[in-house]
Amino acid sequence: MRVLAAMSGGVDSAVAAARAVDAGHDVTGVHLALSTAPGALRTGSRGCCSREDAGDARRAADVLGIPFYVWDFAERFREDVIDEFVDAYARGLTPNPCLTCNEKIKFSALAHRARALGFDALATGHYARLSDGVLRRAVDADKDQSYVLAVLTADQLAHAMFPVGDTPKPEIRAEAARRGLTVADKPDSHDICFIPSGDTRAFLGARIGVRPGLVVDEATGDTLAEHEGVHGFTIGQRKGLGIEAPAADGAPRYVTDIDPDTATVTVGTAADLAVTSIRADRAVWTSGSVPTGDLDCVVQVRAHGGLAPATARAVGDGTGIEIDLHEPLTGVARGQAAVLYAPDPAAGDRVIGCGRICAAPSRARAGAA
Repeated sequence: MRVLAAMSGGVDSAVAAARAVDAGHDVTGVHLALSTAPGALRTGSRGCCSREDAGDARRAADVLGIPFYVWDFAERFREDVIDEFVDAYARGLTPNPCLTCNEKIKFSALAHRARALGFDALATGHYARLSDGVLRRAVDADKDQSYVLAVLTADQLAHAMFPVGDTPKPEIRAEAARRGLTVADKPDSHDICFIPSGDTRAFLGARIGVRPGLVVDEATGDTLAEHEGVHGFTIGQRKGLGIEAPAADGAPRYVTDIDPDTATVTVGTAADLAVTSIRADRAVWTSGSVPTGDLDCVVQVRAHGGLAPATARAVGDGTGIEIDLHEPLTGVARGQAAVLYAPDPAAGDRVIGCGRICAAPSRARAGAA
């Protein structure tokens, strides 16, 4: 089988490519140039797509003895990932750009080109497992990336390979060292790859500009502060609210709601963050068919954490999802993904589907209404 191995320049994708070679596939490595102005060096574990990363990927391909290319996807990445990220924050949403990148770049634009060139599958270094086309969590729970892959359709999964998902990360590094791959000890990338500084608020502010508004109290409606734009806030945020005086009871305040139309940021108590129902749109069902009736499941609303047992159902001809949580969740933000997993551990943490959260009213506001 002809396999295109996406090689980021990190240890995971290098070992994934190596394992594809070991499996007897005809493997070609490709590095995606996603930045219009790549830096020469990474800053520790921050950033990606630097010339250093491209060089690391090329050296890994040389060790494996496979052809290697660099494909320029910078313009597509800017339009489909970065611009969408900025626009979402301007609308009071909290997007996950890794999901968007997987959905629109790696397993859409890249996979489409790969199949047009005669490749049968795309191999990546994501930590997830595929079993008979079924997407499952990785063995290494701390590194599991099935959440950011849940946007993939059944057809995309049928042409995907995740060779490292059955192995804990320390063993991947040890394997890379045995293979003579120089990236064996390279730090993992963290934060958002196109914001190497790690300062998301500054990145967004430079592109959105100043859109002043008010920070108001959930309970009283009193104005507590002014702000320069809703893009500087996310649901559940505690720090950087610009509030000078503490609450009367001394309890911390959290962002509980963001209204981009009025530029109003609402803050309240930890209890005000609790939600018991979620609505999502842009649903993707990994099996390729829309389920009927109620689904017992576990829902995850953030890349790390945010788990709760739930009952879900497809609505709107399968394009939407309604989720009733069996126990409250906090920090649920519009724009995040709600990923549904099979509830039975014996099912191997199977991904059922996902949707983009479009509504998650808090218990406090629902009760007040």
